[in-house]
Amino acid sequence: MTEFHYETGADGVAVITWDLPGKSMNVLTFEGLRELDAHIDTALADEAVKGVVITSGKPGSFAGGMDLNVLADLKNAAGDNPAKGIFDGIMQMHGVLRKIERAGMDPKTLKGAKPIACALPGTTMGIGYEIALACHRIFAADNPKGKIGLPEIMVGLFPGAGGTTRLVRKMGAMAASPYLLEGKTVEPKKAKSAGLVDEVVEPEDLLEKAKEWVLSAKDADCVKPWDQKGYKMPGGAPYHPAGFMTFVGASAMVNGKTKGVYPAAKALLSAVYEGALVPFDTALKIEARWFTNVILNSSSGAMIRSLFLNKGALEKGANRPEAPDQTVKKVGVLGAGMMGAGITLVSAQAGIEVVLLDQSQDAADKGKAYTATYMDKGIQRKKATPEKKEQVLSLITATTDYAALAGCDLIIEAVFEDPGVKAEVTQAVEAVIDEDCIFATNTSTLPITMLSKASKRPEQFIGIHFFSPVEKMMLVEIIKGKATGDRAVAKALDYVRQIRKTPIVVNDARFFYANRCIIPYINEGIRMVAEGITPPLVENAAKLVGMPLGPLQLVDETSIDLGVKIAKATKAAMGDAYPDDAVDEVLFWMADQGRLGRKSNAGFYAYDDKGKRTGLWDGLAAQFPLADTQPEVTEVQHRLLFAQVLEAVRALDEGVLTDIREGDVGAILGWGFAPWSGGPFSWLDMIGAAKAVEICDGLTERHGPRFTTPPLLREMAEKGDTFYGRFGPPAQAAA
Repeated sequence: MTEFHYETGADGVAVITWDLPGKSMNVLTFEGLRELDAHIDTALADEAVKGVVITSGKPGSFAGGMDLNVLADLKNAAGDNPAKGIFDGIMQMHGVLRKIERAGMDPKTLKGAKPIACALPGTTMGIGYEIALACHRIFAADNPKGKIGLPEIMVGLFPGAGGTTRLVRKMGAMAASPYLLEGKTVEPKKAKSAGLVDEVVEPEDLLEKAKEWVLSAKDADCVKPWDQKGYKMPGGAPYHPAGFMTFVGASAMVNGKTKGVYPAAKALLSAVYEGALVPFDTALKIEARWFTNVILNSSSGAMIRSLFLNKGALEKGANRPEAPDQTVKKVGVLGAGMMGAGITLVSAQAGIEVVLLDQSQDAADKGKAYTATYMDKGIQRKKATPEKKEQVLSLITATTDYAALAGCDLIIEAVFEDPGVKAEVTQAVEAVIDEDCIFATNTSTLPITMLSKASKRPEQFIGIHFFSPVEKMMLVEIIKGKATGDRAVAKALDYVRQIRKTPIVVNDARFFYANRCIIPYINEGIRMVAEGITPPLVENAAKLVGMPLGPLQLVDETSIDLGVKIAKATKAAMGDAYPDDAVDEVLFWMADQGRLGRKSNAGFYAYDDKGKRTGLWDGLAAQFPLADTQPEVTEVQHRLLFAQVLEAVRALDEGVLTDIREGDVGAILGWGFAPWSGGPFSWLDMIGAAKAVEICDGLTERHGPRFTTPPLLREMAEKGDTFYGRFGPPAQAAA
């Protein structure tokens, strides 16, 4: 299988075209790396070749990055010494890219190199951009849809094929930090302004402009700044007065943002700092060693598995049932409130015709106006155009007329969370829609099987649970009722793919999966307030273990009165088995005080007139006095984590979850469960089932039966099993 093609024209320019068979976008494999290496050797050895252009055969893209399975293969092939296998493999990459960079020049005079340009048709990520950085000049097509950058940090890695070292030496640590530490990607013109690429040209001129440069380049054009005598790092090296402050600030920023739980960010910063103190080739070795360290870290392996491999598999339909293509052409959205308006927006953005229906025309128009406002903001940020706005708005019909729903192939009901109201709407809709139309309800708590009783076609009735705000949250939870058929599931999955979100499919049960796990997290935080544990300890313990929001801030964001409503409904359903009276004491008291969270500018936190948090509310201590003895941070963290994790295990054991990949991805994307851990099941595998049981038993003894070890977890501890070893596809083992 040829991945890189070599051709020399009459002009003496060798064109190396990257075109991985069977893929819509190039990813680098070691076979491809060997081909690229051989082609560079050929070009450098051929006296008739005046220079090289490396480009892509894929329309609109150069490369999507590295095939992460290759890294797993390196690790596995090394047997008892995986560190050596990974390090040697990374150094192979460095060798090829350094060969491109030096291009046959005399090491003493720095003359005689053959110019090598990189021509990027569009999107260029990760190793693709690292290859470009090794070339002498980077040309990018003026393709607004193309993104250029180094997003590895987002999946628990950092650029390890020279990207870290080269970008810092090219731009300076401060300027490079958004692209390295935040994984920022930008379109070509912004990439040129930032200094990531050298030239932006019309797409049809891309190859010719690159060739023109190659044929006119001088010796000096082929020498990178860091290979020149007297090179000084932009912004200053670590012990330069300006550089010193940069690196001190960077360390503080990284630890402030990551709370010390993301190994890739710390490793990247170490590679930059240490690499800046030594010559370039030594810096590459340091980068490779830190990259090897990250690959072998269980946290990074879990993040790669969940946020790259598992997420990608789910988005490609890993659990889609057999059914014909169910692409949605026209969707009816019932209810133009916040959720309905958000669903309308993402559907229209995906090119789907939308009928937005509400009881009053004013409400329906207001729901459509949400899209107009969103697009206006995009125009201001130059993320959209007036033409795109009009195109999106033209797809939306705001109405009160049920007859307008005729011809819809999917209905998404997002009305008030009341079974009676939902039943009434279901019956009114089914009177006008086609018999094969799928009906979905957007609910976060009401059982799908119960709601489907109002439908004449329960096999075509399904739950699609969006998270708020719809346009920002990437997860969509699809819920199968007892009668839900395969076509309804396929329709929901195909629709979620159309709107470019990540689906998980779960079986019907109280609170489904996401809310089942997040509510105990919130409740545990509130329960600690009732016990007299200081609220800052609760909130900061959560953040220090990787949760994006502490439980008290989270309940403020979602609203305290919603928590009261859920508590009352849950107590009514569970009766004497209801376990959260201690939580209700705090929650109901807060609601009685009118402290309903952010929306009322008063909750567990205090807010200023503009709605900005000013700190935790000091009035809590008067009602719930602080205990004389406060627990250790680890105790608080264990309570907060296991409140969630044990529900995930129970959901798997009860068949609510049928795939642990969905459990891990759903936890990270749905409510931000400690992304460094890879999700609840990855975290349990990380610490080991036996250790988890030991912690649970201790928590149960100190805090009660809500922490009782599930039989499945205890059995796995006894057998020495792991969740991914027992329930995960073999190909999903952590890298």
